[in-house]
Amino acid sequence: MVYGTENSPQCGCLAAGWQQSCTLIYLSGTLKRGKTMAYTISVVSGKGGVGKSTFVANIGAALAASGHSVAILDTDLGLRAQDALLGLENKVVYDLLDVMNGTCGLETALIEVPAYPGLQLLAAAQFTRARALDPKKLRFLISRLKETHEFILIDGPAGLEKGFRNILASGSDRFILLVTPDDLCVRDGERAFQIMDAKKLERPCLVVNRLDNDLIQSGEMMNAESVAELLDLPLLGEIPEDPVVYRSILRHIPLIQYESEARNAILRIASRLTGASVPLPRYGSRKLSLWKKLFRSELKEVTPLDSH
Repeated sequence: MVYGTENSPQCGCLAAGWQQSCTLIYLSGTLKRGKTMAYTISVVSGKGGVGKSTFVANIGAALAASGHSVAILDTDLGLRAQDALLGLENKVVYDLLDVMNGTCGLETALIEVPAYPGLQLLAAAQFTRARALDPKKLRFLISRLKETHEFILIDGPAGLEKGFRNILASGSDRFILLVTPDDLCVRDGERAFQIMDAKKLERPCLVVNRLDNDLIQSGEMMNAESVAELLDLPLLGEIPEDPVVYRSILRHIPLIQYESEARNAILRIASRLTGASVPLPRYGSRKLSLWKKLFRSELKEVTPLDSH
């Protein structure tokens, strides 16, 4: 379940002037005219463990289930997860680096997801660090994928090291910053945004994951709207804490095959990515907590990182 207010702008965009950038954004209007336009969306996070890979796998499945052609590109080299999340761990023969190094062709390495026609995966290399990714080769690979897919979803490396900066240089059309509503993750999300801003990239849209309604009501956790205000980013969506998510991971089956609040949140976000006008139902308290006030002052003290 996700939240917002009846008067909130589309996608919960709270930063003035950024409503259009989050409301697409991507395919708004193009499919309605019978044309096909491909878009690359990189999903990044300031730190690991926030649910980025799970989010990418399920957004890809949701878009494919609604009839779109989707390629998931796992660039988290050495820590690949997309194959397991989609139940393809026994089907990976070639990976991203094999294609980049010319060991095999792109079509050979792409893996079809049987449960979702139109969804394909290019798996990450399992024993190579993210810094081995060549941004120029990645840009060329993305241009190839755009010839045959409407959406290319990039599961970016966690953290802010070389792999993250390579993704920023990939030529993605849009970025989604995924955070959880805790101080460590939001701080790292702020640093990630600062790096992107220093490189003159378009402002990312924000998704807040693992929201706990009880903690929000007690004032111990910020709601998604508060996180968006602190980071000054347009809110694309939020996903509640849901035990069904972990069950889907254990079973290697996409979350959208289970009826749950998190599934419904994923479907709403996927709909917004295609230009649909989907409201953000209210989720959690809107009270300005002391924790939020203190954290706002801490964010102002963050110094932008070196953009090089």
